[in-house]
Amino acid sequence: MKVLISDNLESIGAEILREAGLEVDINTGLAPEELKKIIPAYDGLVIRSATKVTAEIIAAADNLKVVGRAGIGLDNVDVPAASKRGIIVMNAPDGNATTAAEHAISMMMALTRNIPQATASMKAGKWEKKKFMGREVTGKVLGIVGIGRIGSIVADRAMGLKMKVIAFDPHMPKELVAKLGIELVSMQELCERADYISIHTPFTKETKNCISTAQFAAMKKEAMLIDCARGGVVDEEALYVALTTGRIAGAALDVFAVEPTTKETPLLSLDNFICTPHLGASTTEAQENVAVAIAKQMADYLLRGTVFNAVNVPSVSAEVLSKVGPYLTLADMLGAFHMQIAKGGVEEVNIEFNGDLAELETSPITVAFLKGLFTPILKDAVNFVNAPLIAKERGIRVVESKSSQVDDFTNLLSIRVKTTEGENVLAGTVFGRNEPRLVRLNAFRLEALPAGPMLFVYNNDVPGVIGNLGVTLGKAGINISRMTVGREPEQQRNIILLNTDTMVGKELLNEVLKLKEIEAAMTLEFPQVGG
Repeated sequence: MKVLISDNLESIGAEILREAGLEVDINTGLAPEELKKIIPAYDGLVIRSATKVTAEIIAAADNLKVVGRAGIGLDNVDVPAASKRGIIVMNAPDGNATTAAEHAISMMMALTRNIPQATASMKAGKWEKKKFMGREVTGKVLGIVGIGRIGSIVADRAMGLKMKVIAFDPHMPKELVAKLGIELVSMQELCERADYISIHTPFTKETKNCISTAQFAAMKKEAMLIDCARGGVVDEEALYVALTTGRIAGAALDVFAVEPTTKETPLLSLDNFICTPHLGASTTEAQENVAVAIAKQMADYLLRGTVFNAVNVPSVSAEVLSKVGPYLTLADMLGAFHMQIAKGGVEEVNIEFNGDLAELETSPITVAFLKGLFTPILKDAVNFVNAPLIAKERGIRVVESKSSQVDDFTNLLSIRVKTTEGENVLAGTVFGRNEPRLVRLNAFRLEALPAGPMLFVYNNDVPGVIGNLGVTLGKAGINISRMTVGREPEQQRNIILLNTDTMVGKELLNEVLKLKEIEAAMTLEFPQVGG
């Protein structure tokens, strides 16, 4: 079998693949048309962030069996297109956690002691000792936004520096965070108390520009901000205003909303701003770690059929996969649905397999639900292998049960999820050979396909609501491809789920919320599926 390495990879990766008995070609910097032309010859493709594995590339990849990303992010891979072609997509999510955390600490120290500015001054022939007065981090409060794997490492290092650590993470249980010696607080309290704020959250709909004008207004004037996570989490325009008006003392970014970032970016002109060109994972150790991990994973799959760290298929045999495949899609869908509508951190998941479903190997279905549950908040950092571990790390209790009895369907997947602020009950089924559907949400009965961009509405059960909603969306150029209504007669309430061709923006969502008889509305986003 042949493997193409199309991005820069530590040489040990190619060595491992060759030693395993695979033929390896290294051809970096390929234009899309060049890659499209040669990809039919390869069984495996190793990439980093430069190569774009688009649907067009995948369509041309007649023999491709696996795409391996040496790192975490998969924004450059069309995963749904790969899944439709039966191509495994795997990543190496754990190889650079320590490196990324250390870079955040380095940026904090460099910002505190004015190291980049002082270096530039000396290289310009100056000796400005008084100009670059710094301060100690000992005894200061570090506020961490996102206390996952990398955030926890940053907290550990900061406590070693004798700092007080507080954190904001709406998806982590308070008691679990407390065991780490960290105080869990609200975003508002974190902004008010922290001397330093370090971002460690993926870029999602929920986190986009989550540090913006309101957050800067709540911060101390001597506060400093560090973001070594993802561009777009910090509102760069609001940060520029905060730095130029003295609202905060300084900031350090390793990531930007648009990369590569050019000198036209206003932040680069400020003396109280330091930056690096997305170096969070750039250490020899981290690059070797991800190269070794992805090479071993790909060799195991191509030569032995063993799947590890795949984001689009669990580690099961082909025979089991053929039977449970449609239910994996259903479970993933239900998990993502819950996380997008729920409030509070998840404490317990109860999964019941009913009817014919109870006769199957169900553990992969549970894993698929957990993967779907964490995907909206962790993005590419979660896959079919580490989803159960993440649940365990977060103190989430997972309970499975089976019953051959079911009233309305031949198979039914029922899930009750308890959070710190309540619970949701979801149920789904698979019609025909591969048509997953959400058939229950709490007291509402329906038949919905959570796929692509969606609008989710709670409304009073009175005439005219659907018409007004359709007119409002139509005027904004939003096409509705599917509509499902669920009723709760006792409370005279409905839920409306609309599949739309494009995502409803914030301004239009606010217009929807102003419509008469609509109680609540939110946008949801899912992978596209068939059916």
